[in-house]
Amino acid sequence: MSLLLRALRGEDTPRAPIWIMRQAGRHLPEYRALKEKHDFWTLARTPELAAEVTLQPVRRYGMDAAILFSDIMTPLPAMGLDLDFRPGPVLERPVRSRADVDRLRVPDQGEIAPFVADAVRLLRGELGDTPLIGFAGAPLTLATYAVQGGGSKEYEVFRAFLRREPEASEALLDALAEVTVRYLRSQIEAGAQAVQLFDSWAGIHDLPTYRRFGARYAARVLDALADTGVPRIYIALAATHLAPAIEELPLEAVSVDWRLPLSAWRDLLPGRTLQGNLDPAALLGTWDTLRAEATDVLYEGLGGPHVFNLGHGIFREAEPDQVARLVDLVQGFDRTSARAEASAEASAVPSGGAPTSGGHV
Repeated sequence: MSLLLRALRGEDTPRAPIWIMRQAGRHLPEYRALKEKHDFWTLARTPELAAEVTLQPVRRYGMDAAILFSDIMTPLPAMGLDLDFRPGPVLERPVRSRADVDRLRVPDQGEIAPFVADAVRLLRGELGDTPLIGFAGAPLTLATYAVQGGGSKEYEVFRAFLRREPEASEALLDALAEVTVRYLRSQIEAGAQAVQLFDSWAGIHDLPTYRRFGARYAARVLDALADTGVPRIYIALAATHLAPAIEELPLEAVSVDWRLPLSAWRDLLPGRTLQGNLDPAALLGTWDTLRAEATDVLYEGLGGPHVFNLGHGIFREAEPDQVARLVDLVQGFDRTSARAEASAEASAVPSGGAPTSGGHV
């Protein structure tokens, strides 16, 4: 079994596997070369092109996992929501009423973005021992875009909809949850070996709102995949305040952002594999600062199973050489030796005194 799958299943592996959110795409020159010939939506909907983009960071960096190149909005057209990218996702007719919700379809599994399953099958033939992660948007985040109609700073239209039309909101979330289950099952049946549920905008809500409209439907999706035996990862951004509800979700791993150290997250999410949590901005600094910050994350991750990743997607401005050096650093970090070193440092601290050596660099 691959290092990634072992870590996701709760094994405290000798080193942390590494992959990077949005590793397939915008920061890579080989991706930009493809973008000169094809728009994003064509790349995502053409299995051969989507597979090629997915493979690019694995070839360049030797990542410990590939993640399918796609977009969280991909299942929505099958529900009757017209989607375009300009360059971000835009819905021509967003959901704004109960009548709009009632017009939505819950299509059969095979009707939901079949090109994605085709790409997964192609990739499994190319990746060898490197595992493939499939993904989807969580119902709450998909509903955010479906009602708002596109990107926003505050998503005020959606947040108002939850309060003015709570029953319609729940009906929308019911439909999105079922579609998401079917969509992820299609990826798993095609060969995805782990799945990640992205709840990108969960953090804009307070805990009671998230419990009613977010966690409840994320749990439904994750629970429906339990019989597949595939590890389930969940990520919600800027969501420290939601930890009590996230801790209750049926999953194997939680991907966390950089706003708290991993040791603090372990206290909030006991018994789970943690994924993360380097600040993506670290890749924009010098190598010395990147090495120091990444090493801190590696030491913070020693308290249990850890998958090294960024706390969110990689910036398009990140230099590939920096990413390559980061991958080498993580893959060369021996967690067993690091634990022994940390233990020796702790024992060298005099009572009431300071450590005899400096921090990790």
